[in-house]
Amino acid sequence: MAKAPHPAPPRPAAPAAPAVRAAPAVAPRATVTERSTGARNIVRALEEQGVDTIFGMPGGAILPTYDPLFDSTKLRHILVRHEQGAGHAATGYAAATGRVGVCMATSGPGATNLITPLADAHMDSVPLVAITGQVGASMIGTDAFQEADIVGATMPVTKHSFLVTDADEIPARIAEAFHIASTGRPGPVLVDIAKSAQQAASQFVWPPEMDLPGYHPVTKPHARQVREAARLLATARKPVLYVGGGAIRANAARELAELVNVSGAAVVTTLMARGAVPDSHPQNLGMPGMHGTVPAVAALQQADLIVALGARFDDRVTGRLDSFAPRATIVHADIDPAEISKNRTADVPIVGDLKEVVADLTVELRAAHAQHGLPDLEKWWKQLDELRHTYPLGWAPTEDGLMAPQHVISRLGEISGPESVYVSGVGQHQMWAAQFISYEHPRTWLNSGGLGTMGYAVPAAMGAKVGRPDATVWAIDGDGCFQMTNQELATCALEEIPIKVALINNSSLGMVRQWQTLFYEGRYSHTDLHTGHETKHIPDFVKLAEAYGCVGLRCTSTADVDATIKRAMEIDDQPVVVDFVVSRDAMVWPMVAAGVSNDDIQYAHGITPAWDRDE
Repeated sequence: MAKAPHPAPPRPAAPAAPAVRAAPAVAPRATVTERSTGARNIVRALEEQGVDTIFGMPGGAILPTYDPLFDSTKLRHILVRHEQGAGHAATGYAAATGRVGVCMATSGPGATNLITPLADAHMDSVPLVAITGQVGASMIGTDAFQEADIVGATMPVTKHSFLVTDADEIPARIAEAFHIASTGRPGPVLVDIAKSAQQAASQFVWPPEMDLPGYHPVTKPHARQVREAARLLATARKPVLYVGGGAIRANAARELAELVNVSGAAVVTTLMARGAVPDSHPQNLGMPGMHGTVPAVAALQQADLIVALGARFDDRVTGRLDSFAPRATIVHADIDPAEISKNRTADVPIVGDLKEVVADLTVELRAAHAQHGLPDLEKWWKQLDELRHTYPLGWAPTEDGLMAPQHVISRLGEISGPESVYVSGVGQHQMWAAQFISYEHPRTWLNSGGLGTMGYAVPAAMGAKVGRPDATVWAIDGDGCFQMTNQELATCALEEIPIKVALINNSSLGMVRQWQTLFYEGRYSHTDLHTGHETKHIPDFVKLAEAYGCVGLRCTSTADVDATIKRAMEIDDQPVVVDFVVSRDAMVWPMVAAGVSNDDIQYAHGITPAWDRDE
């Protein structure tokens, strides 16, 4: 007779997720036909799609569209200070709400400034529609002023890119763009519209007839594959649910919670999936990978079954691929068939919408339990609990006496709480924010995971705050990232978007400096930014914040951390920037160095955890 599963500690009730506005349902109605222009077609199509916000900047080739936009009572246009900010703001809006984000720019450099946020959204599967102006149709290919082949440039980093030269086609192309961006694996779509098409007389017809031959995303998983996955999960002795960002994009948190409870399996949530399963859940081992927890990394290495849900086996999780999870059978479920077996061969591939996959898998798992009995997971959980007890996340006191950045971020999470939205830049502060803030809800942790885009935090936080105005939104940024896009603080101040910025100021390009410490004999080549302790303080971040119409605060003492955070929390009518001056010598641990096996994870410098690698 099968033994009862390892008894887990009492599970707290999952907190209610913050309200996320779904895209408005389009009720069937009679076709609308209006005399129009191409430019007005753009505005009307966006209105009919239920768009409420556009982040953008005008210029010559998109100017015809900005004229009817001026009269729209349904669309809020937010004037950014750089087109990259528009793209990241639209991404933040989309990631925080689940709706399609929209940005707009002119031709040439305006459009090329969107390439980085488009690539960022593409890597992290964020639904985005970018509308760009293009030179007149007769001038395309002549190297006209501010002409750039943005369709050609963005094809590798979007789900699709359209070039429109006929005004009558604009409604259909925009409808198709939204459909492609929001269905299947979400992602960015670019619609490049010639100035001549914007200026031409036209008719606005809605709903238009979409023409997308060959685009048929599979959403319903194959029942036989799901049954086999359930059988494996019911009979495994060391199962792990490896949850990726696809779980959040699919709005599958509720279904996932049920599967976790029914399975009794260990759960790891990737950098992009933080909050998909509450951190307070006793089966959640935390984040795997390069800077993951020791229990999460060890669980994957020792597993006999890994059920990957909306994850892609990227190098930051697997470490050296040929040594990753050597004894595990792999079940891989994803909406994108191109991801299945791309990096690790799947024994049971499942293509489908993760919300449906997880729901079906739970049903089949209950049936498998009835047939095979409950699995005996007591020994497995004993191993994992010992690792949790022996290797908890933590940090060492700083040697220079300055504040520990981990303490600052930990207290920020405690004081602001799990209902807040946290948006990070890229680098050490990103990893600390992923490690030391507890995430209880999906869409409360936003970051640039796949592309690793410095400068993401401030504009993405701006977009998140626009999409979720009732939520407290913190941008957790580094002094390097912050200087790339902080001009959007002017946008926040003028548009009354009161984000809060926790600037983790270690006066360095911190993650690069950490690698220089560990792998380049402490040769700190061009990583000192001169922004922090005993430096030139260029810029002075408090003065910079004030110059942008924000409140600027500075904290240099551990004793003042809580009071400073609480003071920032009290200000809700202006953006706030807090300059936390921290130690530059703090490092992110645990760590799996690039290109080595996860078995070689270091808990701290020179400390490799003990577990039986040969078991």
